[in-house]
Amino acid sequence: MAEQDFFDAGQPTGFFKGSSRSLVDIWKHRELLSRLVKREIKARYKDSSLGILWSLFRPLVQLLIYYFAIGQILGAARSVPDFAVFVFIGLTMWTLYSEIISGSTTSILGNAGLVKKVYLPREIFPLSSVGSALVNFGIQSIVLLGGIAVLSTFLWSYDLLLAPAAVITILVFGTAVGLLLSALNVYLRDVQHFVEIYLIVFFWVSPIVYPFTFIQNQLNGNWMEQIYLMNPVTLSIIAAQKALWTGGSTGVGDMAQAWPDNLELRLLVAFLCSVVLLWISQRVFSRLQGNFAQEL
Repeated sequence: MAEQDFFDAGQPTGFFKGSSRSLVDIWKHRELLSRLVKREIKARYKDSSLGILWSLFRPLVQLLIYYFAIGQILGAARSVPDFAVFVFIGLTMWTLYSEIISGSTTSILGNAGLVKKVYLPREIFPLSSVGSALVNFGIQSIVLLGGIAVLSTFLWSYDLLLAPAAVITILVFGTAVGLLLSALNVYLRDVQHFVEIYLIVFFWVSPIVYPFTFIQNQLNGNWMEQIYLMNPVTLSIIAAQKALWTGGSTGVGDMAQAWPDNLELRLLVAFLCSVVLLWISQRVFSRLQGNFAQEL
């Protein structure tokens, strides 16, 4: 496909008018979106006797492994208080993001038959991946909250409000990135392979298996630390940890944990930037979707 055709695909609608029209169109097809989400969940556990209950067992086993094998036997809990809870908070947030990204990227290709035969807003395909990821996130959150109740405790303070704020931020940012990647993957199939590598690398870049204190000690507040904190996923994970990880807020001496300065303000800026990115991604998606059927 010629380069000019690649960028000219789709209907030439204005940024503002086109956005409102797309939102109305998606709302009209909300029932279909709900059915697509249910289909994705059922397909994941097809021919399984326990079905969606496997979504509950997997995170539960993960939590127990981090508590006994890594926290107690390997001694990680000696330097990171409530290690199992700390890691599981990061894993829960990261799993939401990674499932949105990986599912959205291949969503248009996976529904090629519908895209080529029926008119409907193509955004509902990556959005169905977002919905499926949210269902799994809800189940994993139940295990997380139960783990905190059994293995740790809740620190009742205003910091708890950071948890829903972090989830919303990572949800908006993930949807924005996933929507853009789903469109690009139709034209450039290497995108889905790049995403696999990206998720592996950024899992270890994110403060999931190590606290932010380690980063601060290494970078000591320099410009690299500021770049590290510009990632909305990183900020969301740290904010969720500050809200739910009691060990990080009550540790003293060698177990005292550090938090970024102005974390609440940073998270707010990250959310606002994610909203703008979501808007831009939808307009790019709308621009590119005109030739989806031909490319598929």
